[in-house]
Amino acid sequence: MNIFNKVTLQSMKKSRTRTIVTIIGVVLSAAMITAVATFAVSLQNYMIKGSIQKYGGWHVGFLNVDSSFVKERALDKEAKNTVTFENIGYAKLKGGKNPNKPYLFITGFNKKAFDNLPINLVSGRLPKNNSEILVPAHVESNGGVKLAVGDTLSLAVGNRMEANKNLNQHDAYISGGKEKETFAPKVQKTYRVVGICERPSFEEVSAPGYTLITKADSADKVDSFSTFVTLKKPYSVYTYARSVAGTHSYEFNDNVLRFMGISSDNQFNAFLYSVGGILVVLIMISSVFLIYNSFNISLNERTRQFGILSSVGATAKQLRNSVLFEGLCIGVVGIPIGVIVGIGSIRLVISVMSEKFGNIMYSGVPLTLTVSFPAIVVAAVVSIVTILISAYIPARKAASTPVMESIRQTNEVKIESKVVKTSKLSQRIYGLEGTLALKNFKRNKRRYRSIVLSLSLSVVLFVSASAFGNDLKRFTEQSVVNSDYDICFFTQDMDKTKMFRLYDKLKTANGVYGSSYQAIMTYSCVFNSSNFSDNYRKYSSYNLPNKMVNMPMDIQFIKDNEYLNFIKSLGLPVKEYTGNNAKMIAVAKAKKANKTKDKNIKLMDIFSSRSMNFTIAPQINDKPKMEQSQNINITFVDSYPIDQLPKNPYDVRPYVFVVVAPYSLKEKFEAPGVHANMGLTFKSKTPSKSVAEIEGMIKGERITSAYTIYNLGKILEQNRNTVFVVDVFTYVFIIMISLIATANVFNTISTNIKLRKRELAMLRSVGMSDRDFKKMMNFECAFYGMKALIFGIPIAGILSWLIHKGMTKGGADISFMFPWQSMAISVFSVFFIVFITMLYAISKIKKENIIDGLRDDMT
Repeated sequence: MNIFNKVTLQSMKKSRTRTIVTIIGVVLSAAMITAVATFAVSLQNYMIKGSIQKYGGWHVGFLNVDSSFVKERALDKEAKNTVTFENIGYAKLKGGKNPNKPYLFITGFNKKAFDNLPINLVSGRLPKNNSEILVPAHVESNGGVKLAVGDTLSLAVGNRMEANKNLNQHDAYISGGKEKETFAPKVQKTYRVVGICERPSFEEVSAPGYTLITKADSADKVDSFSTFVTLKKPYSVYTYARSVAGTHSYEFNDNVLRFMGISSDNQFNAFLYSVGGILVVLIMISSVFLIYNSFNISLNERTRQFGILSSVGATAKQLRNSVLFEGLCIGVVGIPIGVIVGIGSIRLVISVMSEKFGNIMYSGVPLTLTVSFPAIVVAAVVSIVTILISAYIPARKAASTPVMESIRQTNEVKIESKVVKTSKLSQRIYGLEGTLALKNFKRNKRRYRSIVLSLSLSVVLFVSASAFGNDLKRFTEQSVVNSDYDICFFTQDMDKTKMFRLYDKLKTANGVYGSSYQAIMTYSCVFNSSNFSDNYRKYSSYNLPNKMVNMPMDIQFIKDNEYLNFIKSLGLPVKEYTGNNAKMIAVAKAKKANKTKDKNIKLMDIFSSRSMNFTIAPQINDKPKMEQSQNINITFVDSYPIDQLPKNPYDVRPYVFVVVAPYSLKEKFEAPGVHANMGLTFKSKTPSKSVAEIEGMIKGERITSAYTIYNLGKILEQNRNTVFVVDVFTYVFIIMISLIATANVFNTISTNIKLRKRELAMLRSVGMSDRDFKKMMNFECAFYGMKALIFGIPIAGILSWLIHKGMTKGGADISFMFPWQSMAISVFSVFFIVFITMLYAISKIKKENIIDGLRDDMT
């Protein structure tokens, strides 16, 4: 070890407090980088496994290929696994309502396909032979055709053709014009429906056929297949697909690829990289300034030492290397500890969140700690680069300082009278102690600026981290939905008597403490467009005056006693709103595009008047039956008593128009062809256990009608768990950033006070009392704090806005909220930390002998 390195080690030992605080800063920095990287890898691994469980592990699928292509892919060296099913053909969907999806697409699965392509059953079972078939639920919800277990399908199966070209699921439906596609039936097939499933993940949204699944039979002669390939190197999926596809169509499993970071989903990638970039920038900025300030202060201590070394022949390069050696020593100690602390802390966080996380998305996939060696290496490299950059900047400056200037330290203190002059007004306001504090700032601006910079940075980091956490939390809370019930039994064609008999039994399930029932009918409301409110007409761009409008609406029939209680709660006369010809209550609201600061969506009234007469007619096949119309008087209110039944996700309206009526009036609105959606709703202390018991009761009753059970309690629990996970992540991040900022302030202020030992000892030697001395230091604290807040608060506000813009650009639909609360906390914290640090440093100086302080040569 050369002499310069030995001198460096001695200096580090002499200034133990500063060295320890710097090491702590490096530990915190490395821990944060490691924790973020490890958590990101663990979360990515969780999302990939969960997506594979839900959507399948394949990366690219080739549609409508022949048997030779299938064999080539199975023998492909780049392929890890291949799964293939038969494309049996298309059949027309009779009565389908979706004009872009007029077909059924029949596929034949073998055992490997059933094992590797996830099929989520809603009811029934999987097909066991080629005469049984599985039907997706969206044939009814999206196509409007109801197929139930036990139904028989007789289908003319064939091909879609455009001229002489066979079309497949990747080719959207072509209707109208000269290029209109044709359907060529080839064979008649009969199937029995044995199960209902969710939409298969490999079926694209634009596919023209609903995918039906039967069992493949080797006796059937099929010349078209779909094969799905899992690659050994997923990152080459796009190149691979282009190179082997030829003229064949292909699709990518974006649900899995996006979490590998190789998806073409630009919006998701933008959000992912925005969040990651914000985290890395905040950590890097805080780390660089903390470590930079530490080395800059260290060099201020060693200025005379460098001057003496230079006077005896030390070169600028040797002095720079001496400082870089100090940085490496601190890194060697701090980075390994930081990596261990980062992994340990994120392991603790994951252990706290794992159970909650499992309930958010993929219940069968645990969130586990995944330690990635490349991520650890990156964290260590980023930390050491941060240290070297932080050390090199002041080292270069120190090495270029003239020898005599370094020995005399004339570059640190300015004593010209013009520079330190203060006005008489400030002397009257602040007194002698305040004047001395102001003169100290003016005579040593460099140290003063370093403290102000540290404090300002602390404010900026804390406010920015808090703003980032709040934006992330509000983005998460958008998915939180509250409901008046936990469990819903939903049916459409069950006999009324059977339903109420079942209701009496289900409400006795364990955990159920409240129950109700309701029915929903879809009607069409006919009125003149002049009845629209000005706000709604402007928002919807409806500019046609005095034109008759048919607007779909729902009539919600609830228990009579609940309806009466609702009327009384509104303060309306009961007599006017009960009976066969009574007035009716409705809610008609539309969402505004902008959102309020309290995160609630603004609503506007659709109609101009609070009470109106309307003509309503039952809506059948999306058309009003005016021959069955009736007139009603509606009073509009701002809320309805009970949440409606879960809606079809494909039936999305930009408004809410719900009429509330007592269940006893339901028969009055029943008409041929009108189907009421009926539901039994329950409140439960233990929704999951209650659902399990309710399902057992329903099976015991041998219900043959189609039904669905919604466990909204589970969805609410998922929402609460999501918020909990984001809270944990946010608070851990803010705490660690705050610790770095606090260490930065403590290191800067305490070391600057130690550098002034001779000056402070001189003031005490000429008779300054402890009271006056304390008063002077309090003035300095106040000046530090005010100056830091003048710079820190505006910068923090601007940076918070930039963080918000980055997240909205990445897809977060949230409004900007100025971080008043975090700014108030930062204002209090700045003064608190400054005063505490100053008291600590002064207490150390007071314990020292005045003569020793005067003799201190800072070497």
